[in-house]
Amino acid sequence: MSTPERLLEILINKGSLDPASRWAAAVAGVRRELFLGNTFEADGRTFDRRADPERWAWAVYADLPLTTQVDEGRDLGEDAYRRPTSSSSMPTVMLQALGLLDVHDGHRVFEAGAGTGYNAAWLCHRLGPDRVTTMDIDARVAAQAEAALAAAGFRPRVLCGNAERDLPDGETYDRILGTYTVPDIPYVWVERAPGGRIVTPWGGGIFHYSFAVLDVGEGEAHGRFAGHPAFMSTRARPAVGGRVGDVYRPGDQGVAGRTDLSPRAVADDRDALFWTDLMVRDAWHHVGEAGDGSDEATLWLFSTDRSSWATAEYVPGHDAYETEQYGPRRLWDEVETAYRTWQRLGSPDRDRAGLTVDRKGQHVWLDRVGNTVLDVPPAAELI
Repeated sequence: MSTPERLLEILINKGSLDPASRWAAAVAGVRRELFLGNTFEADGRTFDRRADPERWAWAVYADLPLTTQVDEGRDLGEDAYRRPTSSSSMPTVMLQALGLLDVHDGHRVFEAGAGTGYNAAWLCHRLGPDRVTTMDIDARVAAQAEAALAAAGFRPRVLCGNAERDLPDGETYDRILGTYTVPDIPYVWVERAPGGRIVTPWGGGIFHYSFAVLDVGEGEAHGRFAGHPAFMSTRARPAVGGRVGDVYRPGDQGVAGRTDLSPRAVADDRDALFWTDLMVRDAWHHVGEAGDGSDEATLWLFSTDRSSWATAEYVPGHDAYETEQYGPRRLWDEVETAYRTWQRLGSPDRDRAGLTVDRKGQHVWLDRVGNTVLDVPPAAELI
């Protein structure tokens, strides 16, 4: 059986949803298939309604994220890296975000990232369509979301634009919800949610598995981090991630070095990655496992402009590790400096961190507002 009621049952059985919650009625009352095309991807598989309608319907009402667009809808060739650029998020994670958002009757919500429109439909069911505005940077995605919402019986305002900049003039909201990861909280969100709340996936290329939950007052937003969501990154900034071979060119020769910091100590510790990400911006990493049973690995670091890379070679049982750095940035040096800074702070876990956003930028603090320990550099803007 593949119906909204089946999804509701799954979410209740998993503990993702309280049956008494107002969101339970939204899950049961909105048909997810209306927001999906004939094909989508999930768990590395393609589901095609025309080829196997039962299998397609099973995936629609599973608790799975469904990728609905790759490479912004462009055909980059069979050998190109396939970057997901739009999706229907995992229902459990949608509920986590909506729970953090803490909406109440009468609230007006701005959603950054319309995607398929399914999340906006839940908001419309809960609050009423006249209380919901959603925006997507992709005109085709926005149009498809608007059509799907209408088919489901909802007509919220659906806009096309950069939701980190192009909010409707003069309007304010009680809640702002991001459905994609941002490295910086746009100050316009703070301005447009006076006395309200902002919830969005947050982080850079090194670590991007956090919800930022911020309450707004007197022109500033203060809050903390929650969950470990995995969302697509903003399309209003340079893309992060990719394949090693798309950046590293055979023949590139970097500067060799050695370090006593284990690459595994950095790459395998979520808290270390979280704090490193605050200081090493516009970069991303990849761990390449040897795959031969040796447990050896290479930590790769890349700048988002693809001009710099670095490697740190991990070999079990050693206390010194070979490094190589290429390009104008010394990425391993940046990462090691960030890691040592985190150690000097006492190696705090992410739950001790908080975020303040004001006109001057983003500030991370430990344990209490006002104890700023890091001013987070802004990430690169749209190119």
